[in-house]
Amino acid sequence: MTRRDYLQVHPSDDMIVALHDLSAGTDIELGADPIRLTAPVAAKHKFATKEFRAGEMLRMYGIVVGRAVHDIQRGEPVTTRNLVHATEPADQQQRRDVWQPPDVSRWSDTRFQGYYRPDGRVGTRNFWIVVPLVFCENRNLQVLQDALVEELGYGRDRRYQTQTRRLIELYQTGQDASEILETSLELEARQSPGQRVFDNVDGIKFLRHQSGCGESYHDSIALCGLLAGYINHPNVAGATVLSLGCQKAQIEALEAEIHKRNSDFQKPLYIFEQQQLGTESTLVSEAIKHTFAGLIAANQSRRETAPLSQICLGVECGGSDGFSGISANPAIGHCSDLVVTLGGSVILSEFPELAGCEPELAGRCVSDQVADRFLQLMKAYEEHVIAQGDGFDKNPSPGNIRDGLITDAMKSAGAARKGGSSPVVDALDYPEPVRHQGLNLLCTPGGDVESTTAMAGSGANVMFFSTGLGTPTGNAVCPVLKISSNSTTAQRMPDIIDVDAGGVVEGTSTVELVGEQLLDAVIATANGSQSKAEQLGQDDFIPWKRNLTF
Repeated sequence: MTRRDYLQVHPSDDMIVALHDLSAGTDIELGADPIRLTAPVAAKHKFATKEFRAGEMLRMYGIVVGRAVHDIQRGEPVTTRNLVHATEPADQQQRRDVWQPPDVSRWSDTRFQGYYRPDGRVGTRNFWIVVPLVFCENRNLQVLQDALVEELGYGRDRRYQTQTRRLIELYQTGQDASEILETSLELEARQSPGQRVFDNVDGIKFLRHQSGCGESYHDSIALCGLLAGYINHPNVAGATVLSLGCQKAQIEALEAEIHKRNSDFQKPLYIFEQQQLGTESTLVSEAIKHTFAGLIAANQSRRETAPLSQICLGVECGGSDGFSGISANPAIGHCSDLVVTLGGSVILSEFPELAGCEPELAGRCVSDQVADRFLQLMKAYEEHVIAQGDGFDKNPSPGNIRDGLITDAMKSAGAARKGGSSPVVDALDYPEPVRHQGLNLLCTPGGDVESTTAMAGSGANVMFFSTGLGTPTGNAVCPVLKISSNSTTAQRMPDIIDVDAGGVVEGTSTVELVGEQLLDAVIATANGSQSKAEQLGQDDFIPWKRNLTF
């Protein structure tokens, strides 16, 4: 495969992506009439294929992604100075032809080794979780963590403590701040934690948060639903819950949400209310004792052979760049189609980053009811954002814009490619669980951690996270694999990137080949191989608050 300098993603696109820095005067061979660049175009940015008058719409990925605010010349760079966010009407559904599933014969006999739960679902991990119903219990959560983690052999890397001890020694020998700043500190080899007491338990996860009270009742009930999703998650063997007592997120609400998701819930669940038990020592001692007993039960689980239809794949993007929608996201989309064809489930979230894609996604829905619910959820969310004085058009971050994603619709069009091309079987509101195998649309914000937190709460047992700029995001109970859109980021940040999709941009690989590589990575992860985020202990967890705090 030869190097490419530019790419037209879709035949109907009005913009072309520069794959490398292009200088002014470069002739772009596209059809019979070459395009001459009027100015330099940086890699990941775009230039116009024809002339546009102010007010005209421009397309990319085959859909409208912006409106010209000034006349744009043929070959002129498309920037925030001449293009603003614009989309097609969301109610214009584009019905798609019958879906053609990809060939999955290579994986027809493939299985993974997972943890069966009483409800028949299969986990890729075996965790115990400790959950506060309200932020007031975060300190007690920390006390429990300090008491349990190291002693049970789940300690984290302590190389940086060694560096701190070295600095203390230098200070005690009389070195001042300027001398200490010039000191070169060697990072020792990663230190393994002590021997695990429970060999079959992958860890104890502590889901601290800032919710549960001082907020709307709607958000407190949503928190209970989210926590119920984690407690009922196939990667979770059981849970310890800490409640203060007077908070809005009440124990009864949590129990109701658990029952809503699983009427025959059978996992160990221990709930402690501080205002009933009295002293901290009583609360913590009881929680330690019961958690230890729960870990004994969790340790009885063993990995067993399971079909790939038990995979529930969450797909996310963050720190996106102008290559994300060309390499990493469509490769994830191809893998998503493979998972669906094999009988598994996929969750596509981040509704602000689906803006402009509503007609295409609604046209892929298996029924009018599913399409209507998706469009209603999108409309209600956007109206809620506007009522707070903002809009989806403010979604791209400064980093996104610097790297070529200059409108929300342009960012969305690339982000939506993570969902592949399979039919949409359901549209879910936060924090609803996945109910059907196939592609599910889940209403979440565009924030990386809020969205990954929500997808795990809805049942994802493995996640992909594409990134162009690099991000360490992980999740407390669900392994997260980071996919780089370009090789530069993968090489600069090898400790957080699991798979490099940059070969698609460079012309040394294809979307299909990387997508197949990603499915192999899913299977390896489901079998127990640790993602980079897991190796770093990146246990991110942020519940979504939709309403004002008071």
